Amino acid sequence: MVDVIIAGGGPTGLMLASELRLHSVQVVVLEKEAEPSGHARALGLHVRSIEVMDQRGLLERFLALGKKYEVGGFFAGINKPWPGRLDTAHGYVLGIPQNLTERLLTEHAIEVGTDIRRGCELTGLSQDEHGVTAALADGSQLRARYLVGCDGGRSTVRRLLGIGFPGEPARAEWLLAEVEVAAPPETLKAVAAEVRAHVRFGAAPHAEGVYRFVVDAQDVAEERTVPPTLEELKQRLWALAGTDFGVHSPRWLTRFSDAIRLAERYRAGRVLLAGDSAHIHPPMGGQGLNLGIQDAFNLGWKLAAEVSGWAPEGLLGSYQAERHPVAADVLDNTRAQAVLLSPEPGPQAVRRLMSELMDFEEVNRHLIEKITAIGVRYDFGNEQPLVGRRLRDVGLKRGRLYGLMHGGRGLLLDRTGRLSVAGWADRVDYVVDSSEELDVPAVLLRPDGHVHGSVMISRICSASCLAGSARPPAEFTGVVGSGVKLVAVRCRNHVIRRRRLLGIRVTAPRAAPIRAPQKAPSPPVSRTSADPGRGATEDTYSTFGVWALTVSPTRIGRGAWIFPLPPGALLLLTYAM
Repeated sequence: MVDVIIAGGGPTGLMLASELRLHSVQVVVLEKEAEPSGHARALGLHVRSIEVMDQRGLLERFLALGKKYEVGGFFAGINKPWPGRLDTAHGYVLGIPQNLTERLLTEHAIEVGTDIRRGCELTGLSQDEHGVTAALADGSQLRARYLVGCDGGRSTVRRLLGIGFPGEPARAEWLLAEVEVAAPPETLKAVAAEVRAHVRFGAAPHAEGVYRFVVDAQDVAEERTVPPTLEELKQRLWALAGTDFGVHSPRWLTRFSDAIRLAERYRAGRVLLAGDSAHIHPPMGGQGLNLGIQDAFNLGWKLAAEVSGWAPEGLLGSYQAERHPVAADVLDNTRAQAVLLSPEPGPQAVRRLMSELMDFEEVNRHLIEKITAIGVRYDFGNEQPLVGRRLRDVGLKRGRLYGLMHGGRGLLLDRTGRLSVAGWADRVDYVVDSSEELDVPAVLLRPDGHVHGSVMISRICSASCLAGSARPPAEFTGVVGSGVKLVAVRCRNHVIRRRRLLGIRVTAPRAAPIRAPQKAPSPPVSRTSADPGRGATEDTYSTFGVWALTVSPTRIGRGAWIFPLPPGALLLLTYAM
């Protein structure tokens, strides 16, 4: 039995396989095609996907084969300047055909030890409480603990699971072709510029001597799996452009539609869905491939945690909770773009109004952040501005942030040098460094780069404070997170209520009596290892510092304790909203 089977060897499946391998999960990728197609449905990576590649140390490979663009026009083709002050170190779109993206991701997946089996088609599956059995077209079977369907919009895995795929059926269709042309480039450019103002039409150089055409189809095909013919393409070019440009020697002919569908759920038992198997939409804004890569980036570390046995309850379930709303938002913005691309008078009036609104930089930036996915924020139940968002590649005194995340582990970036990852150092790296781009003392990043906990001010309650002194205490910065027990702690000057306590640290000067930590009689509100996502598990006090002592609190009410301290000692309460 292997750990995970991935059905589908496209960008989503390859990215997921590599993420799992970073955590030593045994992965088999089943791809029904015997060889890569060499064709490109998608033509580039948006900002968030570029960041993903940078976080895994792959970006230089992509930059070597792609081209940077700082151009507008990604929202419904409305041509506006690329907005300034985007929250990213990579403020551009990377033009790179999908076949090259797949090649680079395949190379990386093999480098980290992925078993890729081409010419292997999944035709059936069954599952029990221990694993999943995949039936293959050649009559063989393969057993795994989990299976992920990354097998496209016509997903076999989704169909076998019986997961609903509601949405809107195709109402319009386009032909996509890579062909050679006889007409000179000047003619192509002039005709395309004239025609594009009236119909949905595109022609662009794709490779040496080859052009890529996108044209409206006359009708929605009854059988969309049957590719269009060269003659059908010529007829549509004559109808739309008044010439067929002498197209010949087709390299690739296919069709796509404006169908929009979203899987009702992303998981059934030990089987999950990602990428186009979970959602399909028109290509407006170029979001499809990017959405799948980002699905994989979210799922990979969570599934690895589940396989490895350290995942807290609900972690794997958070994949759907976080990614399903993101896909729904992409589907909505493609619906809106499709309306704005309609040649009808009403939609064209709305398009002109939207164009005026996009002259406001904040509107333009908001839409680009939506298309490029850097505006995504997961709901961690915390209102702090950074929590739930991905953190851009900030500069550090000794390098850059993303350079610390190539291994796919969590990261505690501490500017104070006073924190610790004791208890979870096996899966979270600890780095003490400074950055002029961060206005918080520390951040706790998940393996996918989203901020699990930022820093808030925690109270330092001194012995004199507890004795009733009116002197205000100092402040201490501490890492916060989510998912641990709700408590309230009180001293005479301060009450911390309805907070999620991550840890208690008691420190004392050298003159104070020091002894090894031991079991405290009460309360069950702190722990020696602050583990994001888990509840408090021990009735001991965190001992993150060099000097530590044990105290016995006195309960003074429901959810409240007094902590008696010797002179000079400090009680540091680290808690989350």
